[in-house]
Amino acid sequence: MKTEWEDFLKNAGAEFIDDKVESFGNPTRERQIIHAGSSLCDLSHYGLIAAYGADTVQFLQGQFTNDVAQIDEGHSQLSAYCSPKGRMLTNFRIFKQGETLYLSLPQPLLEPVLNRLRMFVMRSKVTLEDASDSLMRFGLHGPRADQQLKAVVGLIPENTNDTVQYKDCSIIRTHSSQPRFEIYGQLESICKLWQALDVDATAVGSHIWELLNIQAGIPVVAPETVEAFVPQMANMSLVGAINFKKGCYTGQEVVARMHYLGKLKKRMYHVAIDTSDAPRPGDKIFTQNTTAGSSTGNIISAELNADGIYEALAVIQIADAESQPLQLHDASGPAIKLLELPY
Repeated sequence: MKTEWEDFLKNAGAEFIDDKVESFGNPTRERQIIHAGSSLCDLSHYGLIAAYGADTVQFLQGQFTNDVAQIDEGHSQLSAYCSPKGRMLTNFRIFKQGETLYLSLPQPLLEPVLNRLRMFVMRSKVTLEDASDSLMRFGLHGPRADQQLKAVVGLIPENTNDTVQYKDCSIIRTHSSQPRFEIYGQLESICKLWQALDVDATAVGSHIWELLNIQAGIPVVAPETVEAFVPQMANMSLVGAINFKKGCYTGQEVVARMHYLGKLKKRMYHVAIDTSDAPRPGDKIFTQNTTAGSSTGNIISAELNADGIYEALAVIQIADAESQPLQLHDASGPAIKLLELPY
């Protein structure tokens, strides 16, 4: 994290654990406020990869599940990067600012993904670099977040994935039942924008943003779940992150075959788990009939909600999810309850 941005957040009351904003002093209140009022959240727990050069679009088109050619300064997209076996190495948002495309992905995955992409550049005229300290970033969410943002910047993105350029900032509308935005920009502009919005919003920790992702049905691949899921298993096709007409990319044959010929046996569910121990990415899900040593699914991500219950996204065998009680860790573990997804 850029030192000046970290100092700014600390002056605003941020408390850090492992270079990530844990909270702004009252995590319980932060969980309670997110659907009642507006909230601001630092997004530095996501890193940025910058891609630029004459062959950038052509190169990335051969790597990702979505149609990179459709990205411009007015439109971003969700996408995924797969192994040759069609399993997700990461998923991310990709947007354009100036002549550069930026990938926003979990910070722990940035270095391995960047190194892997660089392996395939060869003679392509494209530069790939860690841009995590180039653009600061934060999120804004709440029932009146769109009105508050519009009062400050004038014009806002109206539809999910739309982007508006404001000074040197990119403002992106993201998936949510309430207005939610990701904002990326230079340090000075981002600090001023945060201060302008902070008047009517509560600053919250990074766990709150991940809870909002869970409630919006947006999966986030973690180090523990790299290569665990074909994109459709994690509902990536349902959130517009796969283009089935764009042509070849790494893992495309597997992804396309599942779409056109296969029958999806697993998919992602929104669930609630009443447990005192935080579920972790990759944790196994069982039923009473699950064969010993195997499981019927895995946790993608989980966060504590305002009621003290863990909400999670989990990939589960469809037949089991729709017919049998589910437990975490083993067949006698904490009960798992299915919740609604917003799509």
